[in-house]
Amino acid sequence: MTDPTPAAGPSSQLAEVSLDLYLSDPHSPLALAQARLAAESLISTGALIVRDSRAPREANDRFIDLFEDYFAQDQDALKADERPEVGYQVSQGVTLENTEKPKCSSDEECLGVIASLDVAERPLDVTGHGADPKCRFFHRMSERPPYTSRFPVLEAPNVTPRAFQGTWEERVNEWGGFMKQAVEGVTTMLAVGLGLPEDTFLDAGRYGSHLLAPTATNLDKYGQRDTIFAGFHTDLNFLTIHGQSRYPGLHIWARNTGKRIPVRIPPGCLLVQAGKQLEWIAGGLIKAGFHEVVCTDATLAAMERRNQENPDRPQIRISSTFFWHLSPDHLLFPEKQLQEEAERRFGPQKAYGEMLVGDQVRREIGLIALMTSE
Repeated sequence: MTDPTPAAGPSSQLAEVSLDLYLSDPHSPLALAQARLAAESLISTGALIVRDSRAPREANDRFIDLFEDYFAQDQDALKADERPEVGYQVSQGVTLENTEKPKCSSDEECLGVIASLDVAERPLDVTGHGADPKCRFFHRMSERPPYTSRFPVLEAPNVTPRAFQGTWEERVNEWGGFMKQAVEGVTTMLAVGLGLPEDTFLDAGRYGSHLLAPTATNLDKYGQRDTIFAGFHTDLNFLTIHGQSRYPGLHIWARNTGKRIPVRIPPGCLLVQAGKQLEWIAGGLIKAGFHEVVCTDATLAAMERRNQENPDRPQIRISSTFFWHLSPDHLLFPEKQLQEEAERRFGPQKAYGEMLVGDQVRREIGLIALMTSE
């Protein structure tokens, strides 16, 4: 639910790994070193910069252009693409602004995390924030299982906006396909780096409810300093991957320091963040990464540049985001060796127990006020 911004170099503390190098010879010593680096970055910071030459910037630009045009439509056109009856975050289509509430505005555990941070490192206050002003569009990119799922609501059909008939699927699937193959490469790299069989996570997520999920914020309406676009939160899925946004504003919090990091992504790279499903499997060895998206001085400067260079384009901040999930019928439980390593390195961890992924998703959606029916 986040979106990074271009810059000359990676964010401080985030490791950069080469998926190109890893995939060229996955069993080489260099590939193994990359896998271990990926795992350590996710353990220490909850995030990772990934270089993947298969994902061209031009495709990301086409994707952002498409969604700038889509979200520039009037509210009636957008509202026709809502599917609230099956829960915004498990169906497809649009979620309009002021619908999704940041979990940390009401969750005691999350509020405790904020209170534990140094005052100078805390996120913008979400307790009186209400719902986020962002919009979102979900497009499922998953494989239908060969069995009857216990969670058929997670298999609802995709929405094709009326104004984009004929071109939508091809244009959306282009960039979505690049991000999906990149994040699945990371799942194999991560498994190896953690000492597990290469396909451990890939197999567990084969029928996952993977969602291409661009987020949009109308900067003409909400582009004021310190406006919260997406309040402090973690993601509920396994891994989240992002391309570059045209506007800065994403901050993440590193587990090892508790410090806020403004995210910058080098050209040719993507950002990967750990979600709750990964935290669960890892028994707390990897924690879901906290992050926020807000309007900063850098956001305002990018708005000014964009207005001068492209005065006819809408001032809408589009994220380039993909949520990779484990299969809804997969049983979540901590891998014993990872849980033992978590306790060795960080002390006693909370009891994660066992739960089906589909039930975990429904529980998390209730916490962010998006599930309207079972």
